[in-house]
Amino acid sequence: MEKIQELAMPTGRVLIAVMFVLAGVGKIFAFADTQGFMEAFGVPGSLLIPTILFEIGAGLAVIIGWQTRLAALALAGFSVVSAIIFHADFADPVQSTIFLKNVGLAGGFLFLVANGAGAYSLDNRKKAA
Repeated sequence: MEKIQELAMPTGRVLIAVMFVLAGVGKIFAFADTQGFMEAFGVPGSLLIPTILFEIGAGLAVIIGWQTRLAALALAGFSVVSAIIFHADFADPVQSTIFLKNVGLAGGFLFLVANGAGAYSLDNRKKAA
């Protein structure tokens, strides 16, 4: 069981965070469309570049296990805020599902906040003697 736990942490970090890295990169290639989407919901388009940097940076931090608790807490908050702003149309089943996905991601990130990065992470690298 210990080996499963050891491998589950880095696998889980990759699986929960890779979508943020890919979403950030995707926003680069759909910059104008994403900016327009944000503005349609009252979010200033000037926040797109910081959003891209945040998604890629925090996502990579969780993946490699660096400052994991902080990055996971920030991504949990980001997931909830973006769910509320962009996906709180409960009359639309697709938006309801995306809302719940974001809330679920926040829950997963809170597990990382509580438990740390686990094995194979920069946070838990062995200290040199």
